[in-house]
Amino acid sequence: MKVGIIADDLTGGNGTGVRLAKQGFDVATMVYYNKPILSGAFNAVVVDTDSRYVRKDVAEMRVQTVLENLKQWDVDIVCKRIDSTVRGNIGIEIDTMLTFLGEKSIAVVVASFPDSGRTTAGGYLLVNGAPVQTTDVAKDPVTPLTKSYIPSIIKKQSQYPVSNIGLETVLDGEKAILQALRDQINNGNRIIVFDAITDEEIEEIAGAMAKIKDYIMIPADPGPLTAFYAKAYAKQFESHKKVIVTVGSVTSNTGKQLEYLMNKTISKAVYVDPEKLTGSGNEWEKEVERATSAALEVIDHQNILIITTHFPSAEKMDLANLALEQNVSKDFLAKRIADGLGKITRQVIQETTYEIGGCFSSGGDVTASLCSIGLVDGIKLEDEVLPIVAYGRFIGGYFDGIPVVTKGGLIGDHKAIYTCVKYLMTKSSSIVNEPSHA
Repeated sequence: MKVGIIADDLTGGNGTGVRLAKQGFDVATMVYYNKPILSGAFNAVVVDTDSRYVRKDVAEMRVQTVLENLKQWDVDIVCKRIDSTVRGNIGIEIDTMLTFLGEKSIAVVVASFPDSGRTTAGGYLLVNGAPVQTTDVAKDPVTPLTKSYIPSIIKKQSQYPVSNIGLETVLDGEKAILQALRDQINNGNRIIVFDAITDEEIEEIAGAMAKIKDYIMIPADPGPLTAFYAKAYAKQFESHKKVIVTVGSVTSNTGKQLEYLMNKTISKAVYVDPEKLTGSGNEWEKEVERATSAALEVIDHQNILIITTHFPSAEKMDLANLALEQNVSKDFLAKRIADGLGKITRQVIQETTYEIGGCFSSGGDVTASLCSIGLVDGIKLEDEVLPIVAYGRFIGGYFDGIPVVTKGGLIGDHKAIYTCVKYLMTKSSSIVNEPSHA
């Protein structure tokens, strides 16, 4: 799959490109709009037209030129990078794309960029809660802003019908968004502006867009919508690789992270009894075999397999007393539990017929046991998914070459494990890692 992003500004284009790179795309930025698309193993290209402040005819010519080059490149998705404060030739450039791509094309505008304090409510763009026309941006010497209502800003430049879908619909989720999109398209609207306050809402909009197959959908935004839409669009081409989540941490933070992951992905966990993993050798082996068998059944029905000792309603184990009873150290018992999780994970990887697209582990002890039980020599580090959360690939042993994300039990907010798993699933997608038109 190939993604082409037409940006009216170089730094803004780079910002969008980086978001795609974080989703696993191989991205390059082109600084010349009138050159053929770069050769090489790229499946996403940002082309800077430097057209924010140029005359209408110049903006149209530059965007048209890029579209022709992207067509020659066999692009699958074309995106419009717009300014996060809606300056420039936004309507003109969107019109050029709609005209070029034909009457079965629709532009979806989401000006929100929550990470930068840009949100949209009632069609109005707010910068840190204030209407954009009341901020310093409004004093732009070339294109000062006198309005904050995005549909009006676009209508002033566009020949196509523009509409707005409000926050009340967006908050109802992807199904409601999809129906509203369909209704607006059936009413003849070609440019549809969405309200959004959070990244989660933008992701829901992108998911709805990806479900519309009979129109060419053009994300027009400062970056988040483009990244989410490219990922959602790519999912239809993904191979069905599985991701294994192995969690031994008993912190309340981990519990919240697991709950969020299961709710968002509609996944059930395979719970492992930690007390049985601290028992005799026979009891340990029986629990490992039971959990392995359960995991091999669950993996048939879920793309995400969660193996954990963290049972929400269970009482916290008293490792100190158990250690005294068995005349061993607490560390010894903790390692027995971690080794049990490591062996279950290893046996699932060995015995399943599915390709494993990645592993996630929470807690240094669990990660160490995965490496030990898996006879791993090391981890080739490649990226940082979140602060102090590493992505890489196992080196050697039973897990050789399998992608892995490792995270401490206390690290991250309630979305952290979900974020890591999404990252692994994107990385494991063959359509993202390998250009489709090579």
